[in-house]
Order: sequence, then structure tokens, then C-alpha cells
Amino acid sequence: MRISTVKEIKTKEGRVGITPAGVAVLVQDGHTVFVEHDAGTVAGFTNDQYEKAGAKLVDQGEAWANADLLAKVKEPIAAEYQYLRGDLTLFTYLHLAADRHLTEALLRAETLSIAYETVQNHTGLPLLTPMSEIAGRLAAHAAATYLTGPEGGPGRLLGGSPGVTPCRVVIIGGGVVGTQAALLALGMQAEVTILDTSATRIRELDTLFGGRARVVMSDPATLDHELATADVVIGAVLVPGKAAPKVLRRDQLTQLLTGALLIDVAIDQGGAFETSHATTYADPIYTLDDVRHYCVANMPGAVPQTSTRALTNATFPYLRLLAGTGPEHAIAEDAALALGVNTRSGAITYDGVAEAFPDLPRIRQ
Repeated sequence: MRISTVKEIKTKEGRVGITPAGVAVLVQDGHTVFVEHDAGTVAGFTNDQYEKAGAKLVDQGEAWANADLLAKVKEPIAAEYQYLRGDLTLFTYLHLAADRHLTEALLRAETLSIAYETVQNHTGLPLLTPMSEIAGRLAAHAAATYLTGPEGGPGRLLGGSPGVTPCRVVIIGGGVVGTQAALLALGMQAEVTILDTSATRIRELDTLFGGRARVVMSDPATLDHELATADVVIGAVLVPGKAAPKVLRRDQLTQLLTGALLIDVAIDQGGAFETSHATTYADPIYTLDDVRHYCVANMPGAVPQTSTRALTNATFPYLRLLAGTGPEHAIAEDAALALGVNTRSGAITYDGVAEAFPDLPRIRQ
């Protein structure tokens, strides 16, 4: 099979879909691998390393055109839609429920698209979890950074100081992102509250944190109470493959403290706050109703050397399966991978995406 990976062109995105070590295995398996020039440079992998592993270095157009199977990291953006086609299998993050334009482009091209974020097995979401872990940790980093005066914040230290109270961090959602954000914020000595709606998850978190974080059942009155004293609110809710639920309305912004910071880690799925819109690392913060919002849509892209390795550790076995047996056979034989299919033959195949765009063609798996 002919397999490609390309250089990501989203702003400040340095991750890459296949490492040189992965190339070596695929070539040993008998596949031909094409790598766009400089695709892995920011992630710490040189062109020479890819060539020594057996890859053929090509330009962007050739990488797309030569591929039967193309592994990326981020969803194609508008400039890449021209490369989509019906005999291509695309394996990457897609987040289609928040992106009608990309969904329509995939349908027009009749591309078989498999989304990392909807591959699901008995452990959960194995291809989303590594990046959720990193995004959660980066959310705590962002909180510490953007509360400081030089970054336009109120000039508060997340963990306070002896004799000075720490900042209060409220995390909405106790999944992977929320848990990792809490762990790092606690490590920086912040006061942390986690809100969740699952009694089972609340008990798990209560045991995990052993009283170091407050873990509370979320309801409208509790949320309002917590917002009133929060220095940082982190949106960490997820419904796999669907648009993120809006857990914070615009009228609730008036309840927040002066200088409070909202961090929306769910922005790839449309955002957890009514007032959220995607930002980039080139311009990460905007202010609305006197409340600062941080809504960077590719947070793990800030640490490409760490996140590429974490991501490809998870994705590569599935990539090798797709290449080894062919996409159709792999999807038929592997239930987890089958759940990753979002579009095929010009129609939506994933329920969460179909619910977001009920007017677009769909077929049931």
C-alpha cells in the first residue's frame, strides 16, 4: 500500500502523523511511504531520518496524490480540500460535528475518513486519550500563564504564596481532560473544584484525589455558586463525536470575578461555553463582556515533540492494521476502528455527526 503523511499547515501546529520509526516498520511490511519535506521537523524528526527509515521525500501535492492511505494529525483545512478524493482513506482527527465545511468537502470527494477521536474500544477512546491528557495539562499551564500581568491578566499567581490565598480553579467535566488539568493545577498549589454529572465518576475522582480537590455533583445552582468565586474556569466536557454541550451561557459571565479566565478545551468540538470561538497560538486570547477567553483549538500542538510521540504510540497499531489488510477489511474486522469511520461513499456514517447536520446524506454502519 502507498501511505503518506504531510506537513501540518494549521497555525503553530508542529505534530506529524508518522515518525521515522513508524516509517521503518511500514517499509519492512512491504509498503511504500511518502513523507512531505520537513513534515516532522518541528516534532524533532529530520528529513534525513525519514529517508534513512525508507521514506520517499516529496512535496505537499505529491504526498496527497500518491497516497492510498494518508495519516495526519489535524483535520484538513480549506487549502487542503482540493486533495480529497474518492480512492483515498484519510486517518486523522476530524471533529466533524463542529465543522460543516469539512464535512461537506469529504462528502463531495467521497473520501473514506476515519477520525481518531471516535475510534472506541473497551478502554474508551484510545486515540483521543493521549491528546486529552496533554491538553488537560496544558490548560493548567495556560491558567498559570494568562493570570499573570505581562500576559494581560490580573497579576495573580495560580498557587498563591505563604500567607496569600491561591487561585480557585473550577473544572467543568471530570473526564481525562478535567482530571489531568486538576492534577497539574493541584501540583501548582491551586485550589481546585471539579464538577461532573456522573455519580460513578464523582466517586472515582473523590478516591483519586483523596480530598485534595473538591469533587461536586454539577447542577445549575452549584455551577452558579462556583462561578462566583472562580479565578479560572476550564471547560472539559466531551460527548464522543458530537458537538460539545454548552455548559456556560453568556448571561453567566456577569457572575465571574473581575480578571477571571475561561479556558475552553472542548473548542475542537465546538466549545463548551456559549461565548467561545476558536483561537490560535498566534492570538490565543480574546475578551468578551469583560471576561478573557482562551480557546486554542490545537493545544497539544504547542508541545509537538511530546505530543507526536504520545499520539503515534496510540495511532500506529491502527495505521499498520489499515495498511496491512486494507481499510475495508480492517474496518470489517475491528469494531473499534469501525466506530472511527465518519464518512464514506459520499455520506455520513457516524451518528453524532449526522445529528449535527441532519440535512446531509447519511448511511448507517
